[in-house]
Amino acid sequence: MHNGRFHTRTLIVVAASCLILGVLITASLNLVPLTKATTAQVWTEKGESGLFSSSQISDGKLWVKLAKELTPAVVNISTTQVVKRGVQSRGPYSEDDPFNEFFKRFFGDQPRQFKATSLGSGFIVNKDGYILTNNHVVENATDITVKLGDSREFKAKVIGRDPKTDIAIIKIEASGLPVIPFGNSDRLEVGEPVMAIGNPFGLNQTVTTGIVSAKGRFIGEGPYDNFIQTDASINRGNSGGPLINTNGEAVGINTAIFSPTGGSIGIGFAIPIEMAKEVLPQLKERGQVTRGWLGVAIQPITPDLGKKFSLKQANGALVSDVMEGSPAEQAGVKQGDVIVEFDGKTIKSSTDLPHMVASTPVGKEVPMKVVRDGADVTLQVKVGELKEEQVAAMAATSPKTKLGIDIQELTPALARKFGLKGEKGVVITEVEPDSPGDSVGLQPGDLILEINRVRVTTVNQVRRVLEKTKPDEPTLLLVKRDGGTRYVVIGSEG
Repeated sequence: MHNGRFHTRTLIVVAASCLILGVLITASLNLVPLTKATTAQVWTEKGESGLFSSSQISDGKLWVKLAKELTPAVVNISTTQVVKRGVQSRGPYSEDDPFNEFFKRFFGDQPRQFKATSLGSGFIVNKDGYILTNNHVVENATDITVKLGDSREFKAKVIGRDPKTDIAIIKIEASGLPVIPFGNSDRLEVGEPVMAIGNPFGLNQTVTTGIVSAKGRFIGEGPYDNFIQTDASINRGNSGGPLINTNGEAVGINTAIFSPTGGSIGIGFAIPIEMAKEVLPQLKERGQVTRGWLGVAIQPITPDLGKKFSLKQANGALVSDVMEGSPAEQAGVKQGDVIVEFDGKTIKSSTDLPHMVASTPVGKEVPMKVVRDGADVTLQVKVGELKEEQVAAMAATSPKTKLGIDIQELTPALARKFGLKGEKGVVITEVEPDSPGDSVGLQPGDLILEINRVRVTTVNQVRRVLEKTKPDEPTLLLVKRDGGTRYVVIGSEG
């Protein structure tokens, strides 16, 4: 989520309640392996940079010396976007005047175009001007200006972006720049001191400190969620800045905060630097990341589901759907299988599987162990490549794109939140303003009972029904609200 004119995603309580939807749908679209590029390494590491080690620093001056050494390599990123919106024409007549309808039909909706500016952070990873930041800082930008710590300003160009990991690399025409070397985020320990540097609210070179509060956090941002949680203060504008360890190395990219108010409450999240190491070579060489495709929709294993599926432990990833013609289908994966091992690696949580697949080269055939009807079955799956047209086709049929709504299978927590005690099925958790769903009065908390006269109780059923609906065909919904039911038509031709 982007609030105001500064880049940092603010995760409010509602976002935190949508985790299951992200697993059910997003993971099914993006279980993708990376392929290694042969380009020269973009970043530097401690041994190459010549930075001091922590043993050379007295304890009392640790952060002071690190701040002096590293802040020159942290930059302010200012972007401009051209935003186009259709604005409804308003005639000189009252709403109930018959001539007003004639005016609207004659003039139609008038396009409106304006420029929007925003601020974010980044840090120099290569002395020749390569800068690491978040994808959402530079996405859709028509103009990017980078301001260095010495106040010099440069125009920047995007070298590569990866929306799925929210990582981007940009470049300015400069040389001999200070850099921040990469550390190893896998070696971070909970409780370890860290420092965040960035430009919150446009306040350049702001330094805050804290500790690693947790690792491996899943916050519903995407299939590769594996965030470092920190209590170092992060605010809007910090996005893209580095999270530093006591050795003066970047171990994370500050990306998001959890806050009911939009300001820091000590719950911030950073992308592990190991994830950046995986995608940067491809971003520099090709501008994007080549990925593979497994083709399953998965969900977490709860204790109750574990019992129903005859599991000894509530571990693994439950397959709720298998895409037609996918590598998973060709390998014999079935709906209801529980994937417990992939390429020899144990899957403890459903969130483990996307990254495991992402780390597998496209085209590689790997063993995958599933539990089916209480028995272990080993399958051989050949990871395929996710084509752009496959991505587009899937995106076009997603509930949010077609109807402008976010949906989730009703959980006890959502039932309490929306007052749906005793109900089950698919609930609307968010309605996009000015979307087709908004135009017919859909609201968060509405329970979807039917789509096009087909009863639906799961997110996958909703998706399958919408896949069969033609783009120009109206969609009939039966929804329940406050104990009553009603039909609504989205995209009516009348």
